[in-house]
Amino acid sequence: MQNSTQDTLSTWHTKLRALGPGILMASAAIGGSHLIASTQAGAIYGWQLALIIVLANLFKYPFFRFGAQYTLDKGETLLDGYMKKGKGYIWAFLLTNLIMSVVNIAAVSLLCAVVTSFVLPFHVDVPVLTVSVVIVSTMILVMGKYRLLDSISKMIMLTLTIATVIAVVIAFSRGAVAPTDYIGPSPWNMGALGFIVALMGWMPAPMEITIFNSMWVVAKSRLSPVSYRDGIFDFNVGYITTALLALVFLALGALVQFGAGETVQIAGIKYIGQLINMYVSTMGEWARFLIAFIAFVCIFGTTLAVIDGYSRATLECLRIMLHKKHNRPSFVNLSIILNVAAGLVMIFFFKNALGPMLKFAMIMSFVFAPVYAWLNFSLVRSGEHRVTGWLYWLSIVGLIYLIGFSLLFIIQQFGVIG
Repeated sequence: MQNSTQDTLSTWHTKLRALGPGILMASAAIGGSHLIASTQAGAIYGWQLALIIVLANLFKYPFFRFGAQYTLDKGETLLDGYMKKGKGYIWAFLLTNLIMSVVNIAAVSLLCAVVTSFVLPFHVDVPVLTVSVVIVSTMILVMGKYRLLDSISKMIMLTLTIATVIAVVIAFSRGAVAPTDYIGPSPWNMGALGFIVALMGWMPAPMEITIFNSMWVVAKSRLSPVSYRDGIFDFNVGYITTALLALVFLALGALVQFGAGETVQIAGIKYIGQLINMYVSTMGEWARFLIAFIAFVCIFGTTLAVIDGYSRATLECLRIMLHKKHNRPSFVNLSIILNVAAGLVMIFFFKNALGPMLKFAMIMSFVFAPVYAWLNFSLVRSGEHRVTGWLYWLSIVGLIYLIGFSLLFIIQQFGVIG
């Protein structure tokens, strides 16, 4: 009996030690898709889009999992696998990654700075906060490297989960603000298509996050060897947490904003301020810091993960093209510094172009999502842990979903419908 207990404790200790890449993936995902899109979905449509969020997470699950699965099985990143499929895939990813890294790093850094302004007890200009956020993030990544990022991401996810659940429990205890006879707008019409497309497309995150996750798995393995089973456990913990928190954030909007009689701001920066003010008006001034703190932890975690992920991905492409075995730590640091510098240039000199560029980056993410999904699926069709059974068929359904969804998004963007 004692030996059995010791074995169980040892097994759980090993699994907990393996946690890291999946948690970091969750931290990267819980940004605009959760804090803004999920909460707005609840604020505008109540609980009507809950099933859409569940299905989006379900259909994308295989392709996110395959990023970790392939790396744990083969000991190399997804980009190594893409190279075996053809050099054109690496070139295509590198070019899109260079564009999206600058735009997304600029966007999340600026958003993080604005959210920080809600937390601070004194006024600081947003440009100063933006530079501060970038400097702090860069120092954490350059000086602490993956080990510190791993530790911080766990603290961020734990803190975020506890704080968000507390906020929702309090909101539930007070009851929804919507009158009992209130009938909200229906999302099942062409006018709401654009919103639903964006909600599903970035839920839980853009597909390139799977590539970041595979690189984090490699980085984690260099610190401490991780078994295949423990690595999949880590991924599942991160992904399931992400999916559940999407519903929790939906509840934030549904309970406090839905039916409150105030038009919901769609612009991300304006919406966060509106969400905080709605909580204050409903629960009192004490709630201001709680919701602002949730928003800050959410976006700061995303900022760290995005900067690290895009920087590693660019460098990994170059490593593969130059046929090198490993990247030097100094090269990783240089890639991070260059990416954040380009992001700052975008913010301060091309701020007016940030919106159109972000929309362009989003479109590219949608267009390439089925391609990345198919590549990830094809890489796990062989080997000891090849995909079979229910996961295989869920992948087929997921591919159909992603292809149809991407076509719908493109058609909507060009104004053919909606």
